[in-house]
Amino acid sequence: MNYPWSIIKKRSRLILIGGVIIGLLAGGVSFFFPRYYRADAQILILPNSQAGVDPYTIAKSAERIGSNVAEVLPSNDFFQKVMTQGDYGIDKSHFANVSERVKRKRWRETISSSVSFGTGILNVSLYGRSQSQAIALARASVDALVTRGWEYIGKDVVLKVVNDPVATRWPVRPNIPVNMALGFFVGLVGAALVVLKRERRE
Repeated sequence: MNYPWSIIKKRSRLILIGGVIIGLLAGGVSFFFPRYYRADAQILILPNSQAGVDPYTIAKSAERIGSNVAEVLPSNDFFQKVMTQGDYGIDKSHFANVSERVKRKRWRETISSSVSFGTGILNVSLYGRSQSQAIALARASVDALVTRGWEYIGKDVVLKVVNDPVATRWPVRPNIPVNMALGFFVGLVGAALVVLKRERRE
């Protein structure tokens, strides 16, 4: 049972080098992919309270509404609302001259959202090739949601921006540190398998 581990221990230096090389290669390849910044905003969902309804029930209702809204944001209908919301300086070329399938795929990759557990706060994130583009997309999306979100949730719910869009300082896609870490792990495993295979042949 200990034989494979003794081989790995004996060749640990070689295995480590293999992991480092693959990790560096993974990080290097990442630089050839387009880099994207992320802009984050937060929206508070306020259902109209009714007499006799406790705050916990209201909070859970807001959380449920937020979850429903989060499912709608990647849709083509919301995409059209964002693109026609106003002059925010959005570079629409990323979505132009492509098939409908590709356009929808790109929009799903551009927007993401989630609801903070136990609250009615909807976290919305948009990705752009620059900080200004990420913020422009986020502002248009947030404004479209606040002004026309009633089409998805009705007029008895108020949507209020509590945190305006703020862009990340550095690109978040591709995630070079994560890619390097994954490459390092894959390199370790691959190098260990190669070493074991060669040792058994000998």
